[in-house]
Amino acid sequence: MTATTLPQATSEDLAHALPHVLAAPRDDAPVECLCFRPGFNQRSFPDRLTLTRDEGVPGERWMAAPWLKLPDGSPDPRIQVSILPRRVMDAVWRDRKNTPHPGDTIICDLDTSEANLPVGTLLQAGTAVLRVSDVFNDGCVKWKVRYGTPAKDWITAPGHPALRLRGILCSIERDGEVALGDRIRKLA
Repeated sequence: MTATTLPQATSEDLAHALPHVLAAPRDDAPVECLCFRPGFNQRSFPDRLTLTRDEGVPGERWMAAPWLKLPDGSPDPRIQVSILPRRVMDAVWRDRKNTPHPGDTIICDLDTSEANLPVGTLLQAGTAVLRVSDVFNDGCVKWKVRYGTPAKDWITAPGHPALRLRGILCSIERDGEVALGDRIRKLA
């Protein structure tokens, strides 16, 4: 380990972090980070993003190379936007100099559990409206490589899938724009 490289979180670290993660606000969370991904392993962090039903985040790789497709081969809209709880990101992403950002569209301090945000919940994100998807985000192989086996196992440990520690995936239900500082709010 060098002075610039931090160790990955251990199972004990993540168990210790869980109560803090579970204490996240249940609603009205400010957008703290936006991520734009035009291609594999490419990221930029704009102040605002456009969200559309037809194109997801225009210019992102969802249109050209989605990891989940519909039977006709088109991109599955249930994965247009990903929201990662900031407390989870802080627990697993320790070496921010040498390890890539998780790549989620929105980072905010929000409880993304099934109990708080059941499938179908509508969320106001700036002027856009998102719908919480039924697709479980279990953390891809890249999550395991970047943040460690304990970080991957934490997401799928017994009792943890319902907590949605890897965040939520959403479809875009109404076109709009989301900016840093905008609030993520549940709609009735």
